[in-house]
Amino acid sequence: MLVRRKLCVAVLTAAILFLMLASQSIHRRNFLPLSLVARPISRATPTGRETVVEHTAPPAVLPPQPTPDPPRTPPPPITTQPESEEEFLDDSQYKERSCGCTESCVSDLGGSDWFRQRYDPKQQPILQRTDNKFDSASLSWWLNLQRSGNDQRLQDVMLKMFDVISPPTVNFNPLPSQCRSCAVVGNSGNLRKSGNGNLIDSHDSIIRMNKAVTQGFEKDVGNRTTHHFLYPESAVDVKHGVSLVLLPFKMRDLEWLTSALSTGEIKMTYMRVKDRVEADKDKVLVVNPVFFKYVNDHWTEHHGRYPSTGMLAIIFALHTCDQVSVFGYGADQHGNWHHYWEENRYAGAFRKTGVHSADFETQIINKLAKEGKIKLHL
Repeated sequence: MLVRRKLCVAVLTAAILFLMLASQSIHRRNFLPLSLVARPISRATPTGRETVVEHTAPPAVLPPQPTPDPPRTPPPPITTQPESEEEFLDDSQYKERSCGCTESCVSDLGGSDWFRQRYDPKQQPILQRTDNKFDSASLSWWLNLQRSGNDQRLQDVMLKMFDVISPPTVNFNPLPSQCRSCAVVGNSGNLRKSGNGNLIDSHDSIIRMNKAVTQGFEKDVGNRTTHHFLYPESAVDVKHGVSLVLLPFKMRDLEWLTSALSTGEIKMTYMRVKDRVEADKDKVLVVNPVFFKYVNDHWTEHHGRYPSTGMLAIIFALHTCDQVSVFGYGADQHGNWHHYWEENRYAGAFRKTGVHSADFETQIINKLAKEGKIKLHL
């Protein structure tokens, strides 16, 4: 009995050991240890199939992708160009000649940054009957120059003025088919013995100003005039065929023009003035009050209370001519400021009043010559 029991225990123990061995064999056959799973991926050389799942492989060993290149688009503009390159690119848009001159055109904005920063081609130098480009700041500045009233009164004064003179019809815009040469003739004593008369007269347009005279000085100043700049206190009679160009420094000047060409009732401004002037009413031009502010801001840069007649005439010419020559500006060879028809070398009191800055205006004129925008004859 005892033997049979021991036999059963032995058989049962053997069965348990057999089952344990069988279970371990099955586990080894179907499941690898974790260390054996990781080892082939880290050490094996990648194949084409493995590279798909092997995201840790270095990009250098990846084979070329078969996908086509995407469509190319133009690169965005470079925003970190040196200033010199930007200036070069800016100049390229101004290469086309604006007039028919073979040498150059004043209104061409390429080649001179200094000029381009000051010259505004949109300026309207001449007053029109309607559609004047008045901006409130410029108009307010002009009205306050000599306390001339308000802009509503200005409109009334303008309407009365254009009932007497003809609205301007001249077109000052540059055209590729023409080359308009202009001579701006100042009144400096340096014109004496200059012998520039024939050269001045050879220009298409000749601008003179204030009380300029030609008779007796033709050899030095010429005898032709196409435009005569003046204001009430400097008024003279203007010959037939010549355009009287009024420089209105105040609203009273517009009223004076209307009166001087009609009733003659205005005889005083801040001083006694010529109550009537002879001029072709259909050729009269009036400089736009806004143009005064433009010259004061861009050119004379607030030196003096406002620009001089001579300075206004030069900038006017830059906006209405294709080539500009300047004569008779500055002091004479002895440093004296006087008019060429005067014997008094110590005239030219405007230089001492501070109303205009003759020295600064001279610098601007010389700079215009250096930049090739005017031809300066001294």
